[in-house]
Amino acid sequence: MTMITEIKYKKQICDIGKRIYDKGFIAANDGNISIRLSDNEFLITPTGVSKGFMTPDMIIKVDREGKVLDGNPPYRPTSEMKMHLLVYQERPDIQAVVHVHPPYATAFAIAGLPLDQAILPESVVYLGTIPVAEYGTPSTEEVPNAVKKHVLDHQGVLLENHGALTWGKDLENAYNLMESLEFTAKINWISKQLNGDRELSKKHVQTLVEMKANMGINGKSPLGVETTAGNHAEKISSQLKHSLSEHDINIIVKMVTKNILTELKKHL
Repeated sequence: MTMITEIKYKKQICDIGKRIYDKGFIAANDGNISIRLSDNEFLITPTGVSKGFMTPDMIIKVDREGKVLDGNPPYRPTSEMKMHLLVYQERPDIQAVVHVHPPYATAFAIAGLPLDQAILPESVVYLGTIPVAEYGTPSTEEVPNAVKKHVLDHQGVLLENHGALTWGKDLENAYNLMESLEFTAKINWISKQLNGDRELSKKHVQTLVEMKANMGINGKSPLGVETTAGNHAEKISSQLKHSLSEHDINIIVKMVTKNILTELKKHL
């Protein structure tokens, strides 16, 4: 790995750091980013620094054991480095890792809810399912041990009560997966408020999974659900009926009746 390439990667880490900060995926000094340079060399962000205001001289080079190979004092590698190194150890094909605290995805992580519904076609193909890795104390072996259970079959995880983690073939890919993850979580949450978090059918999901395979994208995908014509409308009608009081229903009926009578009078 040439010095010029290292400088390029350090600048890229700083650029992605600014993007995740501007997106509101992190606050204060939260989050961390890393890139694989070789089998035994990795660039990683420092602890105690806002990722939106990093400069290349702050980025640190470590080996697979976490030992600092190159860095400028007083900067030290993130305390969550073990989580990054675990991903690289388990997935030789992975070149970059991003960990942040995007609000909607983190809310799902706190609630212990995986993003595993077939809500958006793009998410089925590009993101796949995102499981919840059980809670571990930050900077301990508990976190990488929890992530290890999911790293082979997914492109990211929700860290219970902590945030989200994605990994990719390069840093841009890892970041885009995080952006997709947060967008999926946001749409999922909004649709739940409307009682409309219906899933794609198994038939439709199967078509998307075939597209995914042809594109060479790995990882588990949502399954989809068995559906019949009109069942969604019936579900919404039932949910609305149960969410309204008898008084509310009577008011709506009177309003609708009044409007109908008004329209009839216009044509008499």
